Amino acid sequence: MTPTTATTPAPLDGLRVLDLATLFAGPLAATMLGDFGAEVIKVEHPRRPDPSRGHGPSKDGIGLWWKLLGRNKRTMTLDLSTHGGRATLLRLAATTDVIIENFRPGTLEKWDLGWEELSAANPRLVLTRVTGFGQFGPYSRRPGFGTLAEAMSGFAAITGEPDAPPTLPPFGLADSIAGLATAYAVMTALAGRDRTGRGQVVDMAIIEPILTVLGPQPLWYDQLGHVQPRTGNRSQNNAPRNTYRTADGTWVAVSTSAQSVAERVMRLVGRPDLITEPWFATGADRARHTDVLDEAVGSWIARHTRADVIAAFEKAEAAVAPVQDITDVMEDPQYAALDTITTVDDPELGPLRMQNVLFRLTDTPGGIRWAGRPHGADTDTVLTELGLTVGEITELRAEGAL
Repeated sequence: MTPTTATTPAPLDGLRVLDLATLFAGPLAATMLGDFGAEVIKVEHPRRPDPSRGHGPSKDGIGLWWKLLGRNKRTMTLDLSTHGGRATLLRLAATTDVIIENFRPGTLEKWDLGWEELSAANPRLVLTRVTGFGQFGPYSRRPGFGTLAEAMSGFAAITGEPDAPPTLPPFGLADSIAGLATAYAVMTALAGRDRTGRGQVVDMAIIEPILTVLGPQPLWYDQLGHVQPRTGNRSQNNAPRNTYRTADGTWVAVSTSAQSVAERVMRLVGRPDLITEPWFATGADRARHTDVLDEAVGSWIARHTRADVIAAFEKAEAAVAPVQDITDVMEDPQYAALDTITTVDDPELGPLRMQNVLFRLTDTPGGIRWAGRPHGADTDTVLTELGLTVGEITELRAEGAL
């Protein structure tokens, strides 16, 4: 995607965001806003940087995850628990549209930086509070992480094979979903501000968005007492739906959510006789005969290479995809056409390949202006722009506020 330029302004140009959050939902929301032109200032503790800087592999001592999560953000340090840090944050808040924070409920209030003080400094401010369990309720003051949301929401309970333990994802699923939801919540609050002229508080609990994307499970239980079991790769709503091993030792995934696709698959694998079975007429009934359908599809796929399987499915207009690891993703022609993995020049590490912005806009596209910057790299610049003198910045640094 072409980066934003003076002739193609990003849709969030002029929006100022303070990212006070860490690990990972709040910072990801701020990243998404920055991708579409918001000025994002990442505020970190002077002596305890965002832990994402040290998560996962690093190169030359520089954390690579941070290069992604910190992109399009200026970085500064500020200890909010100090007198000078509190006063400086209030000055920043007066010039800011959105603050994103994920301190445990009551922490900002302990520093006299709660909604009362922040909204007094800027009545148009949107204060976005991202926590594990929300701002109230019996769990609100517990430490909260995405793993707990993945367990509590029902995700782990339905993930994995029927005779195996519940399975947690090997990446930040709940945090990522909450990051998406938080960016949406911020834009919703800003739209409300356009109508009322007033800011407000966004209360985002990480345990909630993942429950939304799990679908109608509460309705099923409420109305039918139905509890969704673990079924591995199989679905209770359609079949065949699974991963299948090919003749060259790779894997493909097949989906037959549409009846017409299910019929095409059975013709392709040489079992058109199954289409005439009474139970083949609906996805739910097909799911009750998964063993028969998996045998028919799996045995055919096992006799062909992955390339031949995909070519045959495409010719038959049936739904199939290779099961890819990241080495495949980096070379996939569809991702390449979309520029999903794009290259960003970084002064510390040189060219970096990372995920592009989340979606494409034809008139006001987003873009990656820079990858994550060093800890505190823009502190003096941001404070000077705020109107602080060299002497004031020196005093703050002597106090330990920077």
